[in-house]
Amino acid sequence: MAVSFDLTGKTAIVTGANTGLGQAVAVALAGAGADVALVGRSSMAETEAAISAAGGRAKSIQADLATIKPVDRVIKETLDWTGRTDILVNNAGIIRRADAIDFTEADWDAVMDVNLKTVFFLCQAFARHLIAEGKGGKIINIASLLSFQGGIRIPSYTASKSGLAGLTRLLACEWASKGINVNAIAPGYFSTNNTEALRNDPDRNAAILGRIPAGHWGQPEELGGAAVFLAATASDYIHGIVLPVDGGWLAR
Repeated sequence: MAVSFDLTGKTAIVTGANTGLGQAVAVALAGAGADVALVGRSSMAETEAAISAAGGRAKSIQADLATIKPVDRVIKETLDWTGRTDILVNNAGIIRRADAIDFTEADWDAVMDVNLKTVFFLCQAFARHLIAEGKGGKIINIASLLSFQGGIRIPSYTASKSGLAGLTRLLACEWASKGINVNAIAPGYFSTNNTEALRNDPDRNAAILGRIPAGHWGQPEELGGAAVFLAATASDYIHGIVLPVDGGWLAR
């Protein structure tokens, strides 16, 4: 069974790989043998160093995914590096917080552009290359608990992550017959920079921990195994799922 999780010889693209969950996924994929193209607008030097220290290979590609302009370049630079693309992890995302009654068009558009629009067109560019080459591949979208729940004060984030779950299913339906698996991971509450304010708020921290059956905030490395599974041949007959990795949050 161990062989079916081996990513040796594969090339993965991971967006938002500079820190947090994206960094953990990139390191996990590299640990399973993949070469990893790290995509983001800020330095990926820390992630690249972690992969290199573990004996893996990584390449940083600077790109601001607030628009679709860099999409074709991301694919091209990856191909120029290793000559192939096999795995795409759409992790990059942003969030804006305000009451729905006060939410601005600018905040709505900014979140939807990064979290949904650019994700779709990156999936499209990735799939076009695979189909032209006559080969299969794996797409893993990073969804959210807000793909299942409403939340509060994050209308565009909830809309984008709910949309991403639907998009994952649609692309799976269209591309499964072409050998392209499209699935998503829905992280629960993880200890990252994005959740620092929540963890530092005693009331919110206690309320969140009280809802998690596992009894602790997720650590980024706890997401890596799910990503490796969905990237490997072990998941070849899995299409269109949104896999919660949430310490049991949704079960509660």
